[in-house]
Amino acid sequence: QLQASGGGLVQARGSLRLSCTASGRAFRNFMGWFRQAPGKDREFVAAASWSGRTNYGDSVKGRITISRDNAKMTVYLQMNGLIPEDTALYYCATGATMGMADFRGQGTQVTVSS
Repeated sequence: QLQASGGGLVQARGSLRLSCTASGRAFRNFMGWFRQAPGKDREFVAAASWSGRTNYGDSVKGRITISRDNAKMTVYLQMNGLIPEDTALYYCATGATMGMADFRGQGTQVTVSS
């Protein structure tokens, strides 16, 4: 019910745009992203509410922008100035609250080479 796309391999300082489209009950007030790198805990990346309110994790502020198109039930993650530390599996998630604990997608891999 959450289909993510847009991951890939990019060089440092490059850009990627992730997309995640919800279907059915997975379309919730909050849509956003988490990421998890090998051997590390899951990390909050960004979230956007239905009304357009956004929130970002401290490690990505200033480099990543989240947006959503409610008509398309899609959330986007524009990532600029990527660094190797951004390498992770990025999960799309949705929920009634900022915690986005209701639905989670399968993940899309982002790899940033130095």
